[in-house]
Amino acid sequence: MRRLRFDGTGSGVNGCPAVHTDTESGEVIVHGPPLTNPDDLAQLRHLGAGETAIIVPPELLVDFGPKEVQRVPDIIDLADFDRLFTQFEHTAWRLETRRRYASDEATETYAQFLAGHPVDWTGVDAAWCRERSEQVALGKTFSRVRIIDSPPTPGQLYLLDNARRNSAVGESIRNLWRRDADHLPAEDFWIFDSRLVALLNFDDDDQLVDVELITEPVAVNRYAQVRDAAMHHAVPFELVAAQVAAAD
Repeated sequence: MRRLRFDGTGSGVNGCPAVHTDTESGEVIVHGPPLTNPDDLAQLRHLGAGETAIIVPPELLVDFGPKEVQRVPDIIDLADFDRLFTQFEHTAWRLETRRRYASDEATETYAQFLAGHPVDWTGVDAAWCRERSEQVALGKTFSRVRIIDSPPTPGQLYLLDNARRNSAVGESIRNLWRRDADHLPAEDFWIFDSRLVALLNFDDDDQLVDVELITEPVAVNRYAQVRDAAMHHAVPFELVAAQVAAAD
C-alpha cells in the first residue's frame, strides 16, 4: 500500500481537485473531475487503455506540484525500445557517434565484408526491413547521421556499405566527418517525433547495455538542436562512399 501525503487543493482543505505525493517513490497523484466528453477525449494524444483524463486548474499544479526533483533515469529494456519504432507518429532520427559496434561484428555480413567479399544486402534482416518499409508506407520518416573518421574504422566502412540496405527500405542516411562534428556530444540516441529521446548506453566493449528514455521538454529540445546541427553539416552517404573509394 502506498503512503500518500496530501499536498494541497485549489478548492478548500478537503476539496477536489487535489495533489498528493507518494512519500516513498516520490510519484505525484493528481485527482479531479474526469474528462468525459467523447469529442474532447478524441483530441488527446497517447491516452492509453485504462488511463483516465482529469481536469485540473493550472494553479493547482503551480501551487502544489513538485518544484524540484532528483532525476531518476527511466531505463527500458530492449523489447520496449523495439516497440518505439512502430509507436511513433511522424519522425525517427538517429545519431551514431561510435567507432565500432560490437553487435555488428557478431554478424555474418560483417565477416563477409571484413574478408573483402561483396555483401548482398537483399533479404538481410528481412523482418527488420519489412517493418521499416511498412512504417515508411504509413508516411513516417526514418533518418540518421553517422559520424565517420578519416580514415574510417573497419566498423564505419561496414556501416557505409550497410547504408545501401537502409536506404533501400526508405531510410535517409547521411554521414558527417568527425573533424566537422566537434560541436556535437559523443552520444548515440534516437529522437522520436521531437518529443521523446532514447539515449543508447554502451559499455567499454561497445555493447549496448540499456536505453534511457528522456521526455523532459528542455532536455528533448537540446537533442533536437543536436539533430539540426548534425543534419546541417552531414552529406548523403553516397558522397562519402565515393570519397573513401577514391582515397583507396
